[in-house]
Amino acid sequence: MNPLNLVLLWHMHQPDYRHYDTNEFELPWVYLHAIKDYTDMAYHLEMHPQVKAVVNLVPILLDQLEDYAEQFSSGQIRDPLLRLLVTPDLEQISTEDRLHIFTCCFKSNHDTMLKPYPAYKHLHDLYDSLHEQDLNKLDYFSGQYLADLLVWYHLAWTGESVRRNNEILMKLMAQSDGFSHADRMQLFNLIGELIQEIIPRYRKLAESGQIELSTTPHYHPLSPLLIDFSSAHDSLPNDNLPNNAEYPGGRDRVAFHINSAIDSHAQRFGAKPAGIWPAEGAVSSLLLEQLAESGCHWCASGEGVLANSLSKSYPDKPLPDRNRYLYHPYRVDGETGSVICFFRDDKLSDLIGFEYAKWHGSDAAENFVQSIEQISHAALPAERPVVSVILDGENAWESYPYNGFYFLDDLYTLLEKHAGIQTTTYRDYIASSEHAETIVTLPTLAAGSWVYGTLSTWIGDPEKNHAWDLLCEAKQSYDLVMQSDRLTDAEKDEANRQLASCESSDWFWWFGDYNPAYAVASFDQLFRDNLANLYRLLKLPVPHSVLEPISKGNGQAEGGGTMRRST
Repeated sequence: MNPLNLVLLWHMHQPDYRHYDTNEFELPWVYLHAIKDYTDMAYHLEMHPQVKAVVNLVPILLDQLEDYAEQFSSGQIRDPLLRLLVTPDLEQISTEDRLHIFTCCFKSNHDTMLKPYPAYKHLHDLYDSLHEQDLNKLDYFSGQYLADLLVWYHLAWTGESVRRNNEILMKLMAQSDGFSHADRMQLFNLIGELIQEIIPRYRKLAESGQIELSTTPHYHPLSPLLIDFSSAHDSLPNDNLPNNAEYPGGRDRVAFHINSAIDSHAQRFGAKPAGIWPAEGAVSSLLLEQLAESGCHWCASGEGVLANSLSKSYPDKPLPDRNRYLYHPYRVDGETGSVICFFRDDKLSDLIGFEYAKWHGSDAAENFVQSIEQISHAALPAERPVVSVILDGENAWESYPYNGFYFLDDLYTLLEKHAGIQTTTYRDYIASSEHAETIVTLPTLAAGSWVYGTLSTWIGDPEKNHAWDLLCEAKQSYDLVMQSDRLTDAEKDEANRQLASCESSDWFWWFGDYNPAYAVASFDQLFRDNLANLYRLLKLPVPHSVLEPISKGNGQAEGGGTMRRST
């Protein structure tokens, strides 16, 4: 087999869950993924130092991790679930707090994170039996029941690497029930330690050269749409667009997100990032011009985007076999410079994201390596393919037994030992002599994302378009106020950060009837809370339209809707 380069890019992201008016965290996903996934992913790399990878850390995620670290340092906890974990007397909490515990503490993949633990399953069975009879009977649950539920929820959301190596967790899991306030404090303090260690752990891995750290425009905006709504027509020419013709000042907003991300990355990690993974792998020619202007060397997107781009570049030629076009980099030239683009193998990435969770860990790892070997065997004699496997570094593992521990351990072990597969990073690959020999110019870049190769996950649906119209109207008000003398410089900075949060791609992801109702309701409320607070910061009345729900959702999307297959 021809020697082959493999780039694993793990994308770590959560939107901003803080209410900008109260500074309270409205959802706990940042710290829960921190203690489960960000810790485990660092552990597997630490245990396999010969495996290289790219880890993409979105700045708004890092902002929130640092926020949690500060909360633990100061003792001023602004996450209601964490506060309840260490509330001394749970008998005396309000009905609202009880409902919050019940609302949160069964949200997980029950097959992998609840049913394997008899004590936790027993708590769920008790809840189900009373909840079906009468919602008011939730007041009958004792403070001890609530304590046990809070502990078990956090135990289930703790990484497998921690459970295997931490005596506190071993003791609590063996204890099974009857958790005291002292037990809960031990767990709480451990959570704080895990969170405070995350950024230093990844910094150390980067300093050793084992991983490359990349970034994303700061608040994870869907940049091609901020720049130009009509970019959605590159892949779906007949898609409906918002009533507003464009997002006001979109290019400047994208520049803000890019520059802020680069600056925050340099402050945290001591150097500017070599590359940028655009939010959702969404690219367009105008975005790449802005990335080139910012000094970005590489970016990446999905296989579907490359296929669409080649079809547009060479309309008279049929698309060849994917082995002939997918496994090398492309240079995209623009007026402000060039960016090197890599395109992920959608099939391999989706196998990890959606299929291998159903397999035995070692079988899945061997199948993955065999698939890589097949790519190498299909290469022409002079080719040395570079294969990009890119996916979320957090959401997939909830579906795996043991948080994917055995799959990742087996996979990294096989890759370390494999003579024909070299794991590398985009920065290292570009610095090698192979890069110059394999790069091809891509004449036309079709706008799209890693989901279906289109932008349809974020625009085109009536509810998504309505959300864009609400954001456009808020941006128009923002522009008028910012041009006036109504706000001080500090107030303008605060409004700017609030607007940036409103521009996150995550809100638009969830709108639509194909997503679960409970998730849609949460993100719908968060988006409108962000818009409402923007108007308050601008010292303007909140429009009635912002107070009305945008979407209800009623679907059962795969994986709870947190990820999408590429096709």
